[in-house]
Parts: sequence; structure tokens; C-alpha cells
Amino acid sequence: MARADFWQRSQDEISRITQERAAYKEIIDQWQKLYRGAEDAGILARMALEEDDETAYKEVEKDVLGLENELKALEFQSLLGQRDDKRNAIVAINAGAGGTEAQDWVEMLLRMYLRWSESRHMKTRIIDYVPGDEAGIKNVTLTVSGPFAYGYLKSEHGIHRMVRISPFDATGRRHTSFASVSVLPEVDTDIDIKIDDKDLRIDAFRASGPGGQHVNKTSSAIRITHLPTGIVVQCQDEKSQHRNKEMAMKVLRSRLYDLEKQKLDKKKQEMHENQKEIAWGSQIRSYVFNPYRMVKDHRTNQEVGNLESVMDGNIDMFIDAYLRMKH
Repeated sequence: MARADFWQRSQDEISRITQERAAYKEIIDQWQKLYRGAEDAGILARMALEEDDETAYKEVEKDVLGLENELKALEFQSLLGQRDDKRNAIVAINAGAGGTEAQDWVEMLLRMYLRWSESRHMKTRIIDYVPGDEAGIKNVTLTVSGPFAYGYLKSEHGIHRMVRISPFDATGRRHTSFASVSVLPEVDTDIDIKIDDKDLRIDAFRASGPGGQHVNKTSSAIRITHLPTGIVVQCQDEKSQHRNKEMAMKVLRSRLYDLEKQKLDKKKQEMHENQKEIAWGSQIRSYVFNPYRMVKDHRTNQEVGNLESVMDGNIDMFIDAYLRMKH
């Protein structure tokens, strides 16, 4: 940024570099703050020892506990070193095997991620929403915006399994339901994804989700099909067809970027629409409501007995275990 020609660059590049600098500065500032805090605590501890001051001892103990918690948070952030980790996230949740019960499960997972995002002061925005036939949601797509949103939420990518006594079953039987969660990094302007207009089919339709009379009465929702790959994205959040197209294109760019990344990494996984069957044997995590209450991540063997807390968005223990396993 100190170079003479820096401010002659494109606005997008200036913005990207400025954000990158801000991220580095935040890490350096945090480290310097912790270092100074540790030095101050050391001085206070020596003074308390010399004067045998019980009040000062307790103050030092409180300061050290605070420093330890801040250090753990900084250590956790160091696990997020991949190129895309700092980006915003695009999260799609689809109902799998289980009918109405699975659609209710999608709504429960959506609430869980919204609560998690809120606890981290991240902004969320639902850009596509298809309600269930009787209850719940068939599929929903949202963006999560905030520092390292993708880095955290990439651990949620996969099949989520729920076991409970279904409120939709008059006989009170236990049901097993599945939902897929697909997490992609939101592609910024610093990544060049070439999309040819002739490769796109763009359709306008009426929105099916919540959004007021105007949204539902006009064909402002947009569906874009990328013909070479078969990828389909849609957005129905905005009243303006232009804004919906803009957001749908952003999602398409992210999908194409993820597809290219998979090729470069020689991954054989397919995109969200072509994932393996959302059913038995492929789940990454199980949420058991009955006969006992527990959440277990099958990749890390992390288990939590407080099911209500997890469904309220307290999923950091699963994210932490996954990132440490991958690190």
C-alpha cells in the first residue's frame, strides 16, 4: 500500500488489499495486546508476592484467566489458514429421506445456523426458500457474512441425521430423517470466473417464500441454469428482478469456483445437486432426540449431551474438533 502507484489500481483491487491489510493488522494488534497483558500480569504477580497481597493475587488470577481465553480464541483462528477461510459463506440446506419430518429437520437446522451466526455477530440473508408441503422447508439457501464465515462453516458440509419421535406421526413411532448441508465460499471480485452469456438460461418466476405481497405477485424471482455444467441457482429475496439476478450470479460464480477448486484438488466429489444419496451411512453428524439425547460427530467422535444447547446454535465444539483434526 506504500507504493506510489497503489491508488491508481482498480477499486476492487484496492478494496481487496485494504481488507487483507486490516485482517493482518487485527491479528498483530491482538498478539501485542496479549503480550502486554502477560507482561503486566507478571509485574502485578511479583508485586503481590513481595507484599503478600491477597487482593492483588485474586486480581492477577482474574487477568490470567481472561488472557488464557483470548489466547485460545487466537489459537483457534490460526486453524483457519486456507485461502477461502476468510470469505463469506453460502449455505444450502436440502431435505432428504424422511418426508415432512425431513422438511421440519431443515427448518430446525436453519434456526441452528441463524442462532450460531447471531452469536458471532455475523449477518445472514435468506436468498432462496421453498416451503414444505405440510410443514418445514424443502430447501433453503442463505448467505452468512462475517470474518472467516466459510472457514468456520465448512465443517458443516455433509449429511445431518436426526432421530426422534415424530410429531407428525399419530402412532408415535421413532423416525430417522436426513438433510444435506452444502457450504461454499462466496467468491469475491479478486477471483476471475469467466461466465459466457450464451452458456446461461435465465428464467423469471414468482417467489414461493415469505416476502410480502409485492414479492409474491410479480415474477421477480430469478433462476439461472449454467448449461455446460447443469448447475442451477435461484434467488427470490429481493423485489427487484435485477437484484435477484445479481445475487444469483454471485452464487453461480461461487458454485463454478468450487467446481474448479475440486478439479484442481483432484477431488471426485460432485457438487451439491449431485451429492450421494441423503440417507443411511453417509451422515457426518447425528442428532438423537429419543430414546436418549445426544449429538455425535462421526468424523471426530465429538459428543455432546446437551442437545437443546446445540440446537440453539452452540456448535463451536464440533467446529473446533473438525478444524483441529484437519490441521
